Amino acid sequence: MALSHKAKKRWSLLILLVGIPLYVLVVMGVMGFVYDTYGQPPFLVELAIYVGLGVLWAIPLKRVFMGVGQADPNDPPQD
Repeated sequence: MALSHKAKKRWSLLILLVGIPLYVLVVMGVMGFVYDTYGQPPFLVELAIYVGLGVLWAIPLKRVFMGVGQADPNDPPQD
């Protein structure tokens, strides 16, 4: 099911304002668990975890964000 351009804009705004802050809290919880369980990991391991979790949220949401910044393709051209 394809989303309309207007629906994509609404979903992307909701994701950015609500979803990403919630995801940040989840990542903080995961990293707190890692620190409590294993102690502070080596720098490169910690960097890999943060980079991996920082990119992980975008993979399933790529289709929602594609084309949101462009004009609606269904609107008539403005002259």
